[in-house]
Amino acid sequence: MLNRALIRAVTMTSVLALAACSKQEAAKPYAVEEVSLAKVSADLAAKQTTSVAVTKAYIDRIKQYDANLHAIIAIAPDAIQQAEASDKRRKDGKALGPLDGVPILLKDNIDAVGLSTTAGSYALIDNKPLKDSEVVRRLRDGGAVILGKANLSQWAGRRSRGGASFSGSTVGGNPHNPYDLARSPAGSSSGPGIAVSTSFAAAALGSDTTGSIIGPSSMNGIVGMRPTYALVSRHGVVPITEAQDSIGPMARTVEDEAILLTIMAGSDPADPATQEADAHKTDYTKGLKTDALKGVKLGVLHGYSGNNEKTKPVFDTALEVLKAQGAELVDIPDDFMENVSEQASRSEDWNFKHDLEAYLKDAPPAVKVRNMADLIAFSKTEEHEKLHGIELFESAEATTGGLENPEYVQMREYIKRKTGPEGLGKALSDYGVSALVLLTRGPAPLLVPDGTRSETPRGDRAKGPPSMSQMAAVAGYPDLNVPMGMVDGLPVGISFVGAPWSEQALLAYGYAYEQASHARVPPEAYKKAAAP
Repeated sequence: MLNRALIRAVTMTSVLALAACSKQEAAKPYAVEEVSLAKVSADLAAKQTTSVAVTKAYIDRIKQYDANLHAIIAIAPDAIQQAEASDKRRKDGKALGPLDGVPILLKDNIDAVGLSTTAGSYALIDNKPLKDSEVVRRLRDGGAVILGKANLSQWAGRRSRGGASFSGSTVGGNPHNPYDLARSPAGSSSGPGIAVSTSFAAAALGSDTTGSIIGPSSMNGIVGMRPTYALVSRHGVVPITEAQDSIGPMARTVEDEAILLTIMAGSDPADPATQEADAHKTDYTKGLKTDALKGVKLGVLHGYSGNNEKTKPVFDTALEVLKAQGAELVDIPDDFMENVSEQASRSEDWNFKHDLEAYLKDAPPAVKVRNMADLIAFSKTEEHEKLHGIELFESAEATTGGLENPEYVQMREYIKRKTGPEGLGKALSDYGVSALVLLTRGPAPLLVPDGTRSETPRGDRAKGPPSMSQMAAVAGYPDLNVPMGMVDGLPVGISFVGAPWSEQALLAYGYAYEQASHARVPPEAYKKAAAP
C-alpha cells in the first residue's frame, strides 16, 4: 500500500510537471491569504489574475505549510489543466459563472473523478470513482477547479469508541489546529476546516452527520453550514447514515457560503430524499443584507455545551451585537428538548452497515472490501489499520434485520419527533422566534495522543446538555456557524439554527452579524511552526 507521504509526493510532482509544461505565459503571482472566494471570483472576472495563478498560489501554500497540519491528503494531478481550461473559457467570453476557475477542496469522502476517495482508510486506497458525486458535478458545471482532497476523521468519525482511537486518519495522518498545533481541529471535517482557515483553497466542502461541519468550523475560526436535510445531494459520498448525512460549504465568509450553496443545492434523482430541494433552493446571495437582523426575534440558549466563565463574556458580547443590529432576543429554557444523543448514536449502527455496504457494492473492482465483515477483517490485519479500535464497525455488524428492524424504525421515529416537532420546531413556534442562537461549542481541546483508551461509558452521552449540532442534524434542521471571537487565543463560533429550508434567512442573519462584529481572527501559529 502507498503511504501518505508517497501519495503527496506523487501528486505534487504531477502538478509541478503540468505547471512546467503549461503553454500559457507565466501568470503574475496572486496573493491568496485571507482572500475571499467572492474576491477571487471578481478578480478572475475582471482579468486581474488567472485561474492558473490562483491555483498555483494555493498549491504553494499547501507545500509550504501543510507538513505540520496534515490538512491535505492529495492534490488533483490535473489541477493546473483545469485552471488552464477555465482561463481559456474566460478569454473566449464563455465563463460558466462565479465559480469558474475558483479552486475548491473536497473532504475525502466525496467522489471526484481522477482522485481516490479513501475516507481516510487504506481499505479504500484504490477507490478511484468513474463518476463524480452529484455535488462535484455541479461544481464542475460551474467551472470550479477541484483542487484536491482534504483529510478527515477516518470514516467520518464512525470507527472507534473506547478503544485505541485516533483523531485523524491512517491515510492523512493526525490533523492539527492552525491556531495551536497542540490542539484539536475537531472532526470529522477537520481537513476542510484547517484548509479554509489557512487559505489552502478559496473554500471547501465538508460532510456532517452529527456536527462534523459545525464543530471544525467553530474550532478553526471559519463559517460552516449544515443545510436542511437533503437540500444537497449525498449521491457519491461515502455514507454514515442516509437519514442524517449532509454535504455543506465551509468558507471564510458568509457571502462565500451563500455563493457555494447556491451552486450545490438542488434535487437529484439518484438521491430520492432530495426531491423537495428544487422547490426550496434559491440564490442565497440575494438575501445578504447588513440590516437583516432588524426586527428579527431570536431565541437564545445559554447552557449548552462549551458555556463557562471564559466563553460567557464572548457570547454576551455577540448577543449585544445582535441587539445593536435590531434583533429582539428571547431567552429559551435550556431543557426545552430531550437529549436523545444515545438513541441517535445507536440508530446509526443500522444505517452505517446498510448504507456503507450499498456504497461499497458500486465501488470499482480494485476495492476488495465489499461489506462490513470485510472491513472488520481488513482493519484487524492491515498494518496501518490494526493499530486502532473498531468498536463502531463491530456494533454496526452486530445489527440485524436491516432498516426494517422494528427497534430501528421505532428509534428513528422517536428521535426525529423529539428533536423536530417536539423539540426545535416547538421552541421556534412557542416562542415566536425566527431562529435559535447559541455558543457553538467551547475552544479546541488538547489533542488526545494516538492509541489513548477512553473509559467513558457510552451511555454518558445522554448526561448533561445535548449537543445542538447533533440535535439539529437528527431533526434535519439547518445550522450555521459564524466566527464569534477568541478564548485563550482560540476561536469560538455562534450558531444560528432555524426551521427546515430557512437557509436564506440564517445566512442573512449570519451575514449581518459578521459584518457588524468582524470577529474572525486569522490563525498565525501554523506559520511559526513552518518557519525555517
